[in-house]
Amino acid sequence: MAALLPLTLPASLVGEHRVDLTAKPSEGWAFTTYDVAANAAGETYALCGAGRYRPQAVASTDPFELNFTYHLLTRFAADGTPTATALLGGPTPGNVPTGLTEGSDMNLAVLPDGTVAISSAPGNTHLFSADLSRLVESWRAPWGWGEERTGDPFALSIDVTPAGRLLCATAEYGVSNYAGQVANLVALSEPGSTLGPGTKATLRAIATHDARTDRQTDADRRAHLVHDGTPVGGTNRPSPSLTELVSTDDRARHDYTDCELGRPAAMGDDLFVVPVFGRMYRSANRGQVFAFLLLDGDGAVRGRLEGMHRYEDSPYPGFCFTVVGDPYRGRAFHLNRHGLYAWDAEGRMRARIPTSDAPFTALTHFSLMGCSPAGELLLVHRKQHLLLRVPVPADLGDLESAVRAALKSYGPGRNALKRQYAPVNWHWSAHSARVHRF
Repeated sequence: MAALLPLTLPASLVGEHRVDLTAKPSEGWAFTTYDVAANAAGETYALCGAGRYRPQAVASTDPFELNFTYHLLTRFAADGTPTATALLGGPTPGNVPTGLTEGSDMNLAVLPDGTVAISSAPGNTHLFSADLSRLVESWRAPWGWGEERTGDPFALSIDVTPAGRLLCATAEYGVSNYAGQVANLVALSEPGSTLGPGTKATLRAIATHDARTDRQTDADRRAHLVHDGTPVGGTNRPSPSLTELVSTDDRARHDYTDCELGRPAAMGDDLFVVPVFGRMYRSANRGQVFAFLLLDGDGAVRGRLEGMHRYEDSPYPGFCFTVVGDPYRGRAFHLNRHGLYAWDAEGRMRARIPTSDAPFTALTHFSLMGCSPAGELLLVHRKQHLLLRVPVPADLGDLESAVRAALKSYGPGRNALKRQYAPVNWHWSAHSARVHRF
């Protein structure tokens, strides 16, 4: 049965800054969910952002006027009750984050020992204890001009396989003509590798996105990222590149020039889906090329996720670039403005649910964040800030019925939560969660 829980704001934060929850984004208030992850015990973690910016309030000391930027990592019990929140950031002149999650494209993962990892571009990784009371370890990679080669990065995204292997995307400096660090490597740890205080797991590169690395020097190599036993750099890297693998003809070579690497997702201990998206244009991008490659643990191509039409199923409207895997059952899922899609381990599409048909039109308001160890799709409503957990049946051919039932239960579940939390403009504030400030 589908479950619904609210993505909450700590009541203490709302009171401290006298937040006007009726404010609109155009008035400088924003609340966003970046990622959601679940553990085997049924607990859920949500990584959200809350910020207020008023140009005239930069020099103000009034809590009601003060600008602030927070990232909130919240833990929810199996019944949906918020139990703890790690509050990162604070009031900052000019709305510059001072928290630990500098960077963009933030990603959340629960490691085998229960530690929670936040990763963001270009390689920031922060580890928190399962109860969110302690910052266990922090590796940073600064963005600043002239600082690209400094810092101590780990990964910009992490996914975990059933055997505890870490599937990571990492950034490199000196790729093509890019000035800074860009996502360029897919890397994998070995079973039993640890990630913790003072211990950075060794990652073995299994795929290179763009092999144009003539500008790299020894200063750009990272000790924890290896290929053939030595740090990745220059020509010491997996070959051929992903860009070369998807550029099968002259037109594709043009469209995939300067393409982008998506977030890799595990479909098993030795099977991974790696999205590659064609170059982005300033005008409409619907119809641009994309590919969801299947790789094994050695980087060999096992095929692709098949069945999507380049235009009719395009992920570019709304920039719906997330592909999630269910590594315990060998499945993959993708949601965009046109439909919800599901594949088996061979890359065969087993379900396509078009959003043009009722009641599935409601899916256009959701973002697909992940798949729980129990086999539930984690869908977040972007405006109502609610997480819908949809159990996926063993037969993917029955997915449509499961999604239909989940959407049918969404309204009654939302009404029950409204009576419990009394939200303001779809913002859910909670008094029960313990708040840890960092």
